[in-house]
Amino acid sequence: MTHHDVPTRSRGRTDRSHQRLAPGDALVIGLLMVSTFTVLLNEMLLGVALPTLLVELDISATTGQWLTTAYLLTLAVLIPATGFVMRKFHLRTIFMTSMSLFVVGTALAAAAPGFEVLLAGRLVQAAGTAVFLPLLMATVMRIVPTARRGSVMAFVVVVTAAAPALGPAVSGLIMSQLSWRWLFLLMLPIGILALALGALRLRNITTPEAVRLDLLSLALSAIGFGALVYGLASIGESASGHATVSPSLPIAVGLVGVAAFALRQVALQRNDAALLDMRIFAVRSFTVPLIVMLALTMTAFGIAVIFPLLLNNVVGLSSLQIGLFLVPGGVTIAVVSAIGGRLYDRIGPRPLVVPGAALVAGSLWLLSGVDETTGVWTLLTLYILMFVGQALMWSPLTTTALSSLPRHLHPHGSAAFAAIQQLGGAAGAAVLVSAYTFGADTESTGTLTVSESVSAARGAFTAAVAIACVSLLITLLVRRPSIPSPPTSEIETREAAVPAEQG
Repeated sequence: MTHHDVPTRSRGRTDRSHQRLAPGDALVIGLLMVSTFTVLLNEMLLGVALPTLLVELDISATTGQWLTTAYLLTLAVLIPATGFVMRKFHLRTIFMTSMSLFVVGTALAAAAPGFEVLLAGRLVQAAGTAVFLPLLMATVMRIVPTARRGSVMAFVVVVTAAAPALGPAVSGLIMSQLSWRWLFLLMLPIGILALALGALRLRNITTPEAVRLDLLSLALSAIGFGALVYGLASIGESASGHATVSPSLPIAVGLVGVAAFALRQVALQRNDAALLDMRIFAVRSFTVPLIVMLALTMTAFGIAVIFPLLLNNVVGLSSLQIGLFLVPGGVTIAVVSAIGGRLYDRIGPRPLVVPGAALVAGSLWLLSGVDETTGVWTLLTLYILMFVGQALMWSPLTTTALSSLPRHLHPHGSAAFAAIQQLGGAAGAAVLVSAYTFGADTESTGTLTVSESVSAARGAFTAAVAIACVSLLITLLVRRPSIPSPPTSEIETREAAVPAEQG
């Protein structure tokens, strides 16, 4: 009996040890999380600053929103290529190059004399940001044991959801005391510190593959997604009579470009040369959460642009007050996302994402009735409820989608999931700002009156309600993956080899 008991106790200790990350792996994930949080915080940093920028740079709201939309669009264009980047280069090389680009773009934006240079700085920032989110997700799927994946992915979701949510709050606090340039100046030391830590402590955990970049695929991605989002963003300008070209033309070009990109990937995947392996979309438990995430990010990022305008133009809050108003939303999404990630391992995705989608749709529907008499506490309550709903969705959707794929498709799945989030954010900002402009029912490009601002906000929230309702319906199709993925972490691969070696 004793002879058999000893291996059993040893196996129990071994199983528990396999649930822990190795010290080196924990450092890799920790540095990637902090860096990703920093660059994603930067995405929505200009939301609260937009009213100030409109005046100081003498631009319209539809022009100003490109500081956010063009940033997100650049990410959507580049992220499909990150699957290739993660296969081609070492982790350390990817990190150092990307963070260096982010630092250069931040410095350029901080010193910008006008809108054009500021926009250029944002685009360089985006080029550096593009790889961080898919790199973080793919790394977690690679080295974290399945037993801990839900908990760790919850922290990843806190990074991906809370950082953009806190961006406007941080922006408001900074803008209340300093000029908009400090939004970038304060980011510089953080980026430089991350570079130093990466150079000193980050180790490689991947082996580069002999893959080649298909330039035609990259060009089709840029044309397709770029034209599509440009057309969506032009709807507002068209409604006010200021569009240089009908939105239908770039939208049509975008749709053709995206279709051509997809066909090109199907042709290339036979030789394992696709920029984005389209076989991931044949997995239903990946594709359904992906569609829901598209709708979720459209409303989340779009509202992040609209809400500061509502608080400033209708409620009359200052930059400091707007920043303080938005803080509870970021805290809410961080706390609830962490809780949702832990519950996912017990109850699966559907009991979380369906109520979450209902909360988002319901809160947006109530916000669509906003008027001059709506109080700050009412707006804050609805704002927090909306974030509770979003938080219940982020982690289950992400974990379900990526856990549905076999290991060799994780770089492509991570790239697609990150790309759809950024594309959804770009499209959502474009659509809701267009609805805001259309709802104002005015040809003025300057400051709106209170009544015009109310009408504009109602138009934007109504559009968000329509998107959220579609999302709610699709969440009914979300299921936990029916067939578990094969071992996907380095630890589990080593575990699987132990019995064979002992036998």
